[in-house]
Amino acid sequence: MKATSCTRRDFSAIFLFLMVSAFIFVLHHMDILQPQVKSTIVMPRVSPHHIVNRSFCTLQPLSPQDALEERLILDSIAWPETPLLPSPISLEQTTDPAHSTFTILPGRKGGQWHVGDQLEVMIQTFDFQGRPKKSGGDFITARLHNQKLEAGVAGQVVDHLNGSYSAVFSLLWEGDAQVEVTLVHPGEAFSVLDRLNKEQPDRIYFKSVFRSGSLSETTICNVCLRPTIQPLCNFTDLRTGEPWFCYKPKNLGCDTRINHFMGGTTQNIRANEEKLFHSGVNLKVNIRPSGPASVTLLRQKKGQLKVKSGTVTSGPSGYYYQGVWRAVGGLTIHEFNTSAITQCLKGKAVHMYGDSTVRQWFEFLNAALPGLKEFDLHSPKQAGPYISLDFANNILVTSRFHGPPIRIVVVSTSELRYIANELDGLIGGPNTVVVFGIWAHFGTFPMEIYIRRLQSIRRAVVRLLDRAPGTLVVIRTGNPKFLNLFVSLTNSDWHSLQCNNVLRAMFKGLKVHLIDAWEMTLAHHLPHNLHPPPPIIKNMINHLLSYICPQKVG
Repeated sequence: MKATSCTRRDFSAIFLFLMVSAFIFVLHHMDILQPQVKSTIVMPRVSPHHIVNRSFCTLQPLSPQDALEERLILDSIAWPETPLLPSPISLEQTTDPAHSTFTILPGRKGGQWHVGDQLEVMIQTFDFQGRPKKSGGDFITARLHNQKLEAGVAGQVVDHLNGSYSAVFSLLWEGDAQVEVTLVHPGEAFSVLDRLNKEQPDRIYFKSVFRSGSLSETTICNVCLRPTIQPLCNFTDLRTGEPWFCYKPKNLGCDTRINHFMGGTTQNIRANEEKLFHSGVNLKVNIRPSGPASVTLLRQKKGQLKVKSGTVTSGPSGYYYQGVWRAVGGLTIHEFNTSAITQCLKGKAVHMYGDSTVRQWFEFLNAALPGLKEFDLHSPKQAGPYISLDFANNILVTSRFHGPPIRIVVVSTSELRYIANELDGLIGGPNTVVVFGIWAHFGTFPMEIYIRRLQSIRRAVVRLLDRAPGTLVVIRTGNPKFLNLFVSLTNSDWHSLQCNNVLRAMFKGLKVHLIDAWEMTLAHHLPHNLHPPPPIIKNMINHLLSYICPQKVG
């Protein structure tokens, strides 16, 4: 057997290996690299070879496949750029809804429209000096409605990138129809929103209390923390990789953290930038018509050919008629009274995860079903978790908030659960319904944070459907809301729409169902609210139950 020899280089390599091993051993015993979520301390500056920089956010590198998906999604939702504004900012060259107009284009039948046709509206934007805009990028929504009939449908808006836009409406009911066009944000506002999310993702900050015996300290926490000389506690979830950090208390260990809560806001915008988010001026303001704002829809003709638009490639997900939401294509949405809801849910477990807009669904079912009794877990009122039981009909309904960031009341660290981990704990099957919605608490972060959260949830959904193919998974999208300056800068409708686009791309092709809360809110006559009012929630519940029970029961 041939003897082996060690060169000086070999001895150097062995020595280096032993030194590194010893260093790692020491770090483990100093609580710096412990493989638990708790008790982990990291220094605020990490080697750039191990992270992806987003301003001062440090995101762990993705697999090549996930990184490619992230890039493709970001490219697909890229918003049109607008010309740079002078400094200090003046509104003169920005979009003014008071000067802008919309015009109903003539129908193909000489001014007549029939149910089944499409109505096209041309929108021309002007600045505050009355000059036509030459660039696109404005966030415009459109609605066709008849309040007497309680009918409404969202329009599909197309940006022609030259200051003009088209809104296309599917004509779905007989009678009058009024066009409404709204400037949500001028295009010039998005450079501000995008910059804030990249430069100030910590403008809404969070806190945690650390406690041991009589000693208590409170520190700031977030997905992204600014580098300081103060070490960080690393609470990144080991299973999902979801990042979360707190500044380490001076006198306590990281494993003494007991809760999570919102700390406050510290956002700073540049001089006069608030003018771009002025209620009644350029924030969710209707654009006036240059001529008639309504049309009369005639009954659909026999043998009438379906009109295809050359402007848009997709239609609405549904519409309201007599206050009832009707899906367009595929699913028939039934109306469920109390007994029908009970019959539909009999023998089923419904697990809801997400933010307070999902909690609304839990609260609706609790109020609607007399046999469904909530068990008092002594949970915080807004945070949960919640559980309700109907023993007679073997119905279980649960609701739990998604993991941080959470902008609500104080939550115990023991109740901070990520959706992906919760899904991995489900057995699943044909009597299991999973509902989730996650969007409203991500409005201050770069979109990469949201994409990565959805990637971890999707992996869990795929695992669930692989082991229990009969499980029903329903996803609630985000919805438009009331906007003022603060809400615009921390949870804008634009960011919510972008989240919806990411959500659709992420779950496309999977055996899941979407409930389009965006269009269900936009098409309704009631004012927008983060928490849609009861008539909209009732229609959402009918939509959910129609997925659970396609053939109406009761």
